[in-house]
Amino acid sequence: MRKTALNIGITKWFRHFGRTAALLAVVALCLTGASKKLYSPRDKAFYADAALVGFVNPGLTITINSAQIAQDGTITTVYTLTDPNGVPLDAAGVTTPGAISLGYIAAVLPNDQEEYTAYTTRANSGPAVSSTNQPGPDSGGVTTNIGPGQYQYVFNTKAPSGFDATATHTIGIYASRVLTNYNLGTNYASAEFNFVPNGAQVTKVHDIIKTASCNSCHDQLAWHGGRRRGIEMCVLCHTQQNVDTTTGGSLDLKVMIHEMHMGAQLPSVVAGQPLIVNGKDFSKIVDPADPRRCEVCHSQTTGAVQATAFLGEPSRAACGACHNDVNFATGVNHPGGPQPDDNQCHNCHIPQGELPFDASIMGAHIVPTDTAKTYPQNPDTLLPGINLAISSVTNTLAGQTPIVNFTLQDDKGNNIPVSSTTTLSFTMAGPTSDFGYTNFGSGTASTPGYVTESVKAPNCNPSGACSYTFTHAIPTGATGTYTIGGESRTSVTVLGGTTESQTVQIGAFNPVVNFSVDGSPVTPRRNVVALSNCNNCHVSLSLHGGLRNNTEYCVLCHNPSNTDASTRSTATVASYQNQPPQGINFNLLVHRIHNGVNAAADNPKNPYVVIGHGGSVNDFSGVLFPAMSPAGSAPYLQNCSMCHVNGSEQNDLTLSNLNQVTDPQGWINPTGAFSSACSGCHVSQNEASHFEANSNSLGESCSVCHATGAQFAVDAVHAQ
Repeated sequence: MRKTALNIGITKWFRHFGRTAALLAVVALCLTGASKKLYSPRDKAFYADAALVGFVNPGLTITINSAQIAQDGTITTVYTLTDPNGVPLDAAGVTTPGAISLGYIAAVLPNDQEEYTAYTTRANSGPAVSSTNQPGPDSGGVTTNIGPGQYQYVFNTKAPSGFDATATHTIGIYASRVLTNYNLGTNYASAEFNFVPNGAQVTKVHDIIKTASCNSCHDQLAWHGGRRRGIEMCVLCHTQQNVDTTTGGSLDLKVMIHEMHMGAQLPSVVAGQPLIVNGKDFSKIVDPADPRRCEVCHSQTTGAVQATAFLGEPSRAACGACHNDVNFATGVNHPGGPQPDDNQCHNCHIPQGELPFDASIMGAHIVPTDTAKTYPQNPDTLLPGINLAISSVTNTLAGQTPIVNFTLQDDKGNNIPVSSTTTLSFTMAGPTSDFGYTNFGSGTASTPGYVTESVKAPNCNPSGACSYTFTHAIPTGATGTYTIGGESRTSVTVLGGTTESQTVQIGAFNPVVNFSVDGSPVTPRRNVVALSNCNNCHVSLSLHGGLRNNTEYCVLCHNPSNTDASTRSTATVASYQNQPPQGINFNLLVHRIHNGVNAAADNPKNPYVVIGHGGSVNDFSGVLFPAMSPAGSAPYLQNCSMCHVNGSEQNDLTLSNLNQVTDPQGWINPTGAFSSACSGCHVSQNEASHFEANSNSLGESCSVCHATGAQFAVDAVHAQ
């Protein structure tokens, strides 16, 4: 009889560890029912054999129970290791599955400073720095097992003579539990513990940014192989002591993080000098939220104790990290002149002034379209807003020309004349079962599968209710549900007549309305992604000059038949003009963009380059999706739920009526809907061969292996 992994595992444990292992195995198996419920579809354990999960109980929790520093500087901490059920774990992996390796950090938060100084350091050198002591983990300490899952660690590093026993000290412990023998990956955990050596209550902490803010984009902030997780751990080592030995640059967290998030916009990068941090090039990073939106990281809603620190404590190091063309010593590029220290910064750079675009922290970092939200108290800065609403669509039967009834108003409900807008258009597509191959007649060759009409002189009554009649008809014989969506944009001048005058383009949210063309029930297009998920990173998703900002609207044009054929010949780089068109179906486009650097590296055929309006060349080869893997590497695209909703990445495999996708630069053209979606990330020729081998005139057979419950279900193979 063939043995399973569980059989083999238990047999080995009984053979080598006798009664102890037997008892633990029985206890674990008794917890099987509870164990499976502890895991989400993002975890391998969710799909693993229940008995195996009950036996192993994958997961790792570190609880630091206490810490102390003796008069001679000896640092001691006591901690507990448990699995998600609270069962104590054996770090050696003898009496419980999976050996655990640990690292230990000790640092002090001086009473007269706002940042840590690490006690635990190690010697390092490199091309730019011949010798330095970088903060890092302790080595050579003594670990003692003092109870089930409970350990004492005595640091080899000692606190310096005369250390301040009244200051807050912090112990950081990070660990990894290796369960690869059970096909359950490696579990990572970190923990921190604040204490005052003299026994006093902790009153001073370093709590500026919460990990939750980072995870809105990074999913699971993890570095250094995945074991150091969360910004609370980062701040213990990335202090002013830390220097990059390869470049001589600062690895102080506030400097390093600001530089990384500026990436391609960093003045030094714009000038041609790459941004290299610890040997990695961050020169192509583009912050999806816009780095001027400081509160994406410095969130005021996470409960961080010092959340407003960025407003009240400006410094040369923090500000100079983004504005690295400023020389504070000489005053070059600094209107305030030379600044020998940080003492005067707050005099000019107050938290917020009366007007945007000034020298205040908020004013200097304002995104023009955010002025109304940031300065609601000042009528001179308020953007009036533009709101396009479709109240109804009539004349909707096949063969008829639809009539769109709509209003166009500002935020106060005042009507906006169409003549004052820079554009107002409506787009029609259908059916919603899958867009892309409906022919709307003459003049639509450059808009395959949809038709867009510009509105110049609609019929409007005195109350502001308007209507527009399409010139293109719903095709004769059309069935099912069709969709009409709208877009509009206008220009607004903020602070006109002043030296800070700026013209701002503002776009209306794209309304989308569905209607039946044959009397059947209205059936909206399937919901694949959520705009709110996009905005976890992008904050305010807005493309095509602010005109398009609703994913339900994007899919009308970015449909299975569409490519950049209409603009390819106008490419501003001549070498692209004679290439085949690029497919821009939404699932292909979004996957390929977010897979940027991987797609470019894995696809020897062509990088993903789209030619836009005006011949603009949009090369997405450098896009680095910010989500991190359990091992702390980006881009990590296996958490489909960061974008997808309703399990669409898995459940859509049951659909049989989706259109073929035009992909002239792909390995297969046309290709199936599922092959197109998956090929956005799986771009190699070998993977394309797999898609083709499992497709024929009858369709794609993806669901046989990848549907829910199948051996290689989509969610299961993407689990961690």
